[in-house]
Amino acid sequence: MKSRSMIHEMREMQVMDMGQYAHGNQPIQHMVYLYNYSGEPWKAQYWCREIMDKLYAPTSDGYCGDEDNGQTSAWYVFFALGFYPVCPATDQYIIGSPLFQSVKVHLENGKQIVIRANNNSEENRYIHAMKLNNRKYTKNYLTHADLLKGANITFEMSPEPHRKRGVETSDFPYSFSKDQ
Repeated sequence: MKSRSMIHEMREMQVMDMGQYAHGNQPIQHMVYLYNYSGEPWKAQYWCREIMDKLYAPTSDGYCGDEDNGQTSAWYVFFALGFYPVCPATDQYIIGSPLFQSVKVHLENGKQIVIRANNNSEENRYIHAMKLNNRKYTKNYLTHADLLKGANITFEMSPEPHRKRGVETSDFPYSFSKDQ
């Protein structure tokens, strides 16, 4: 009888107290963002920061698992910005929890994406409010078109989850299952 053994990604997550979430195995890296599809975006915000705090460090072995064509580093860059392309077949970037207080992205077309996360800190991992181009924004995603036009994104961060932001069906990202 063949013995079953745990794959290294599972052992790494066990050591880091992350349960069965094997971040070093790239196909799972989108999973924490799925809370945005079910009306619980604060859970995505919580887990994004947990992953960052536990699994990334400024050391020679500063991230878990294998790099596999830059995917682990790409996840980090998107995470730090505060959004991630969960489904590349859509034009949506799903919102997480930005890492920095301020970031500018210079686009090839000459436009800029300016991201500010006011009151951002290790404790303030939750989005209390969000604005896109100075207008209140409750959706759990940003569109590619909005970003390409140049975007001014402002997050107001808080130590407590905002359980009423992003909870309406109209705030959810696209899901093929809604078309059925």
